[in-house]
Amino acid sequence: MNKAWWKESIVYQIYPRSFKDSNGDGIGDLQGIVEKLDYLKELGIDVLWLCPIYKSPNDDNGYDISDYQDIMTEFGTKEDFDLLLQKSHEKGIKIMMDLVVNHTSDEHLWFKESRKSKDNKYRDYYIWKNGVDGQPPNNWESSFSGSAWEYDKTTDMYFLHLFSKKQPDLNWENRAVRNEVYKIMKWWLNKGIDGFRMDVINYISKDQKFPNGDVKEGHLYGDFAPYSVNGPRVNEFLKEMNKEVLSKYNIITVGETPNANTKQAMNYVGENRNELNMVFQFEHMDLGNGEDGKWSNGRFELIQLKKIMTKWQKGLEDGGWNSLYWNNHDQPRVVSRFGNDKKYWKESAKMLATCLHMMQGTPYIYQGEEIGMTNVAFDSLDDYRDIETLNAYKELVNIKGKAADEMMAAIYARGRDNARTPVQWNDSENAGFTTGTPWINVNPNYKQINVKSQLNDPDSIFNYYKELINIRKNNPIVVYGTYDLILENNKELYAYTRTLGEEKLLIVCNFTDSISNFDLPEDIKYNSQKLLIGNHKIYGEVNIKSFELKPYEARVYLLKMC
Repeated sequence: MNKAWWKESIVYQIYPRSFKDSNGDGIGDLQGIVEKLDYLKELGIDVLWLCPIYKSPNDDNGYDISDYQDIMTEFGTKEDFDLLLQKSHEKGIKIMMDLVVNHTSDEHLWFKESRKSKDNKYRDYYIWKNGVDGQPPNNWESSFSGSAWEYDKTTDMYFLHLFSKKQPDLNWENRAVRNEVYKIMKWWLNKGIDGFRMDVINYISKDQKFPNGDVKEGHLYGDFAPYSVNGPRVNEFLKEMNKEVLSKYNIITVGETPNANTKQAMNYVGENRNELNMVFQFEHMDLGNGEDGKWSNGRFELIQLKKIMTKWQKGLEDGGWNSLYWNNHDQPRVVSRFGNDKKYWKESAKMLATCLHMMQGTPYIYQGEEIGMTNVAFDSLDDYRDIETLNAYKELVNIKGKAADEMMAAIYARGRDNARTPVQWNDSENAGFTTGTPWINVNPNYKQINVKSQLNDPDSIFNYYKELINIRKNNPIVVYGTYDLILENNKELYAYTRTLGEEKLLIVCNFTDSISNFDLPEDIKYNSQKLLIGNHKIYGEVNIKSFELKPYEARVYLLKMC
């Protein structure tokens, strides 16, 4: 396996709107991130991934970009960004930008021109089609509910938007569009940024026949995925992007690739493919989905989770690379989802961190995860800001008749705003996030869960994350060792090994609120053992051939075979 700096790095994701407000307007900003660089340095991270900070009307919290070479006014100025880049680099922290090029805002100059006339030079920058008998060109459903087509009366045609109607899809079939994207990427890379996270990058190639999609039970529209996800030319486009831009810089690239399987992922990230470094897959995030997608809010089974994680660990081990994450700006808080955010809050937060960070791949920490931030349950739908959540409520409750309390329970469990409440810095008003009125309410538990209370507490979740990061940086086996699942059918324990040369790591994690027994498989041989980390105090020497784990306990042993 080839070594690379991005394989050995820890990435910290920042959702700027909710990270730290420096000027009292209730919205996090770039100067707020600068203020907290020492905190991030202390945590030990190597790369900051910034969610979109470009100019945007904010229909989808910045994922609708109106100018790729300017900064959203609420976040600051170009000079603020330059300062952030400079200060980060001075502290040895790299910057990864969010690249959103499946679509733009409808307020982008390209689209404003495109909609003016059929012969405008920007017309083919977007996907325009005639309607059929007064209806949209096909039956595709937008990711944010409703039709994926919006009628525009100026030219009596429809444009495609796989997300919000204010996010028209770019036409990647047009070489001029691709050249514009490459120009933008080079502009940022020449500024000195260190890589890109690419939003829904596997959506950029569409089946040019634009056929109707299957209408799944309970849906009003058809599924676009077979014709717009992992599409016919996506690998060709990414190879071209790599040749024109990525290969010329020593950077980190990660593609967000919903619905990709391991074979498709290897096509994106294989070391000889010349496309991307790694991808985000979502299979483990879809656990519990049902008829209404994530809003069905089903339970997750540990055996299923182990199966999915193992499939990706083994599927990419030969020349590929994994992104390791439990949380991001689109997902609920992991301690609430896969842990126990009440009685065993601290234990389960540490256990989940251990389970993830000891796997093969580049770990991503989402802001607040390192202090165990939890999901939130706002009293009223009016307190929610997420367009996906609000649209889903309208469709499922107002149109399809889902019970309002059932839908609210699903929002509490799976809604995107769980990840978007402000970072809880201290126990002062608004958790020290802002001196003004926050754009979205702070989680009421900020007096108990905050950074200030954890920094100097040796037993805190924050200091446990520091220790995990330190272990990873000082033990090549954590980065490059081969992963193997053990106790595959155990419904309580997630146990696996990592092997490199004569060393083996044994990782055992209890996912339950009960005591659980571990028995070491007989084929694991070793001459010596050392406890590297655990989230409970262990007294005396332990015989690792058989031992008890407390609720949500995690242990990592380093075994030597010589």
